[in-house]
Formats: sequence, structure tokens, C-alpha cells
Amino acid sequence: MRKFQKSLVAVTLLSLLSFANSESMALTIEQPKVVVPNVSEEVIENAATANLPVQQLLLFVNVFEQLRANYVEEVTEETLVNNAIKGMLSGLDPHSEFYDSESYKKVQEFTTGSFAGLGVEVVSEDGLIRIISPMDGSPAKKAGIQAGDLIIKIDSTAVQSIDVAKAVDMLKGEPGTEVVLTIIRESERSPLTIPVVRDVIKTESIKGELIDNEFGYIRLSQFQERSAEEMKTAIDDLNKQAMAKKTTVKGLILDLRNNPGGVLDQAVEISDLFLESGLIVYTQGRDPASRIDFVANPGDILEGAPLVVLINGGSASASEIVAGAIQDQRRGIIAGEKSFGKGSVQSVVNLANGQGMKYTTALYYTPEGRSIQGEGISPNIELLSLNVDSERNSNFIREENLAKRLNKGSDKEQNITTFAQSEKARGLAISDNQLYEALNLLKSLIFVKDVLETQ
Repeated sequence: MRKFQKSLVAVTLLSLLSFANSESMALTIEQPKVVVPNVSEEVIENAATANLPVQQLLLFVNVFEQLRANYVEEVTEETLVNNAIKGMLSGLDPHSEFYDSESYKKVQEFTTGSFAGLGVEVVSEDGLIRIISPMDGSPAKKAGIQAGDLIIKIDSTAVQSIDVAKAVDMLKGEPGTEVVLTIIRESERSPLTIPVVRDVIKTESIKGELIDNEFGYIRLSQFQERSAEEMKTAIDDLNKQAMAKKTTVKGLILDLRNNPGGVLDQAVEISDLFLESGLIVYTQGRDPASRIDFVANPGDILEGAPLVVLINGGSASASEIVAGAIQDQRRGIIAGEKSFGKGSVQSVVNLANGQGMKYTTALYYTPEGRSIQGEGISPNIELLSLNVDSERNSNFIREENLAKRLNKGSDKEQNITTFAQSEKARGLAISDNQLYEALNLLKSLIFVKDVLETQ
């Protein structure tokens, strides 16, 4: 009986996972013989002798047969198997999932830079959907969706009443159609209702700007297939702009706020741009021998110029790899707010009939061996996102404004380094306080560097 059970379980397991099998099969515990097309006797024998959890698999087969035969509505074996696989993966962690042929095609669109939807990176959380970050220029960003928002209702459907994968599918749709999201935001006392019009998302992963003729600013919104190449181009453009102003790029702010991540090798290559040598990141799976190290090559594109990296709670995955490498190698200052903490590696596997699966195989570790998963990257200097009225806060009375003031006693010129600040830079204090403070921090690093070089 034991041998029969193991053979039956082996056959059952193989048949359920064989997407090439197009024939329907009725599987019951009492059935004395099950014929599985396209499975060799050798494969069945190997599976039968493996250390399988027999009782649990028999329980699965029993539930499968009960639902197939007696569920209130007719349901196909394919639907039951697919649902079982979805549950198997989603029950492990928020990032493991099964894709049918249609959803798998959409997954592969992420790195191309053009796709339809709301433009948000999401993760499942207790049956709800958490926004990791909205993409720059996306419908979600324009509608006011923020990193950390928790979606509890899509149109009139409560998210917890449906499968998370189905809820995510409901966010997708034809360009121009509207979806109404009900969200919970930590700073609000009651849920918010936000309508969002779907559109084709054409992402520009990198934007560069020269502030006050000598301070570089690059915004990286996500890691796509050519992000490292685009980063080089953006820095070259900043250098050309500075040369035209008869100056140089004295330092750089790399803005990774609300960057949900993307392609791993691009995170490694971008980190490598700023590092001369040493470890960038390593991955470690269950097997100690599975460790993979990613090491920097000689050459710093900034030639040692000060670097400030801005992060916040919407910075995840690849963003955290870059921030962790820069921080551990003491190459720059990490400023802003603690990052999201998504430090796991997912492998994507092609299955039959255009289907696929994604599951977690390893964790990311910074050069000093810190796990990013669940911890995130803490900034060296915390910069909170604040609303600041610089006009109201800068109306000070100085000595020069006082009547009967004493005149200065000497006209000796003061040899002190100062940084001129344009109206646009001062305006950042109101429009983007974190960037404004990062700019001041960069100036401080440049000042200290200049002082040390002159000593």
C-alpha cells in the first residue's frame, strides 16, 4: 500500500505540474491506476522514491477531487491547478507569484520603458495592496498617489474580498479609462478616494540638471535596460554645460527617491560608475555555495568629486543596492529617509504555454554584509520632507538695518569661499525641501574637500 501511495503521489504531482499535458484527468485516492501522458516510467520511478510528503500530497489530491466534482459552479482542472500554484507561491512571500500567459507578457514589458496602466510599483500586504512608489510623470503620480499608500478598494470592490493578483489586474486597463482607488494614508484620519485615469506609461528613467552652473543633479526614476549608459550620457552632458559656463561640475546629487528598482545589472553598473574598486553587492541563497559577488572596476566617473545620494521610503531594491554600496564604501553621503527594505532576489522561470513564475532565491547584502531585506538603508543624514516658507522665515533684522550703526573699521578683503545661489535654487526650499537640503550638504562636502586640498 505504501509503494502504491508513493507512486500515486508522484504521478499526481508530476501531472499537476506538467503544463504540456492537455488532457483532463480525474484523480482520486481510491483510483487504482492513473495514466499520465508524456511522463516516462523512469521519471515516475525517480519521483516515487524521493522523500515526498505523502500525506500532505494525498490531502491535496482529495481537496482537488472534491472541488472538481462538487463545487457549486463547474470549475476546470486547469483553474484549480493554477489557483493551487498561485497559493503555493503567494503564501511564501509578497514577491513570489505565478503568471498565466497574459500576465506573463505584461511582466516582461516592465523593462522596455513603455506600457499601459497607472504607473505604480506595488506589493501585496495582508490581502491589500501597498504602493512602493508611483513612477515619475505617471497617472498615479499626477493624481496624488504617494509611496506607502494602502489600497483598500478598487472602484466598488474591496481588495480583501478578491485574490491579490486579480486586484492588480483591475488596476490595469485601456488608456483613457478611469479607476477609482480608495486608499489609507498614514497622515490622514480617514480613507481617501482618488480617481486615476489610465494611460500609456512612457518612462524617462534619467533626468539631469546643472544647478547654479557647478552642482550636478540627476534624477533616476527606475532601473531599466540602458540606465547605466544613460547615466554616463547625463553626466557627460552636465560636464559640457559646466564647461560652457567656464566652470566644472564640483559635485553630484543622485536622486533615488521613489525609485522602486528594476534591473539588477544596471544597479551594479551604476554603482561601478562612482567606485574605484571593491565589493558592490553580493547575493546569498540557501546553499552557502550560491553566493555571487559583484565587484567594481577601476575608474570613478566623477574623479572623486563629492556625491550625495537621496533616498526615501519609496526607494527599493536596485536603489538600495546603489545606496548601500556608496554608503559602505564611504564614497558619498546617503541623505533623506530610510528606504523601503526590499532586498530579495527573484528568479523568473519560463513555463509551458507562455506561462511563468517568479520566486525568491536569494537575498541582497551590502559590501559590509548588511542584509537589505526588511531593514532597508538608513541615511547618514536624515532629511525629512517638509513644507517650508522661506520668505517668511528669512526676514531677519541685521546690524546694517539699525539706525546710528557704527561703520566698519577696515576695508580688508575677506578671502572666504562662498557659493552663489540662484533664485531657482532658493525656490527649492519650498518646492522640494529635501533636495534643497541635499544641495546645501553637497556644498558643505565641496567646501571641506577644498579646505583639505589647500592645507
